[in-house]
Amino acid sequence: MKILERLKSITIGPIKFDEYLTKATVRHIIYMTVAILLFIGGVVVYGIVLNLRQVPLSEAMQLKGFSKLNNVNLVIERSTFTLNLYEDSTLIKRYRASFGRTLRKPKSKAGDGATPVGEYKICSIDTSYKYYKLFKLNYPNLNDATDALRMGWISQKQFENIKFQFYYQGCVEFNNVLGGNIGIHGIGKFNYILKNLPFVYNW
Repeated sequence: MKILERLKSITIGPIKFDEYLTKATVRHIIYMTVAILLFIGGVVVYGIVLNLRQVPLSEAMQLKGFSKLNNVNLVIERSTFTLNLYEDSTLIKRYRASFGRTLRKPKSKAGDGATPVGEYKICSIDTSYKYYKLFKLNYPNLNDATDALRMGWISQKQFENIKFQFYYQGCVEFNNVLGGNIGIHGIGKFNYILKNLPFVYNW
């Protein structure tokens, strides 16, 4: 085997590959590589099957007796990695959702990798966002700002500024302490890969 002979000729420092490589070893490496590729392929195929079984939103609405949605509520559950779409109090559809890498605590500061916990409103929609679309949330809200003021993380002036933006601008600007620009968005250019994974990938 030419490949085996070439591998045997490789020397890294004191290690000589000809002492360890045999035909059986190479065979096992090939088998293991093929098995890993088959496993990855099977995982992706399983994810594709799960996605094909998803009911489109328009069909889900018809099944619930709605032709349009007027009072939309989104309930996000971090424990089950789901985003639940309601028309008022009627569940219309459930989506898989991914979150920040920090799952054990709610977002409290910029850069903590956590997802905010609380009640928020979508204050703007950015259709040119690099991760498909961004449904921006009014984070930090007054509860977040009040907690930060009580903890001494922000000043009274910063609190009043957040309060003004919250009431009169809708969207709150990025805060150096609490963070911001938080929203519901897609995956972007890696969507065709990550959407077909049967498990959740947290950023």
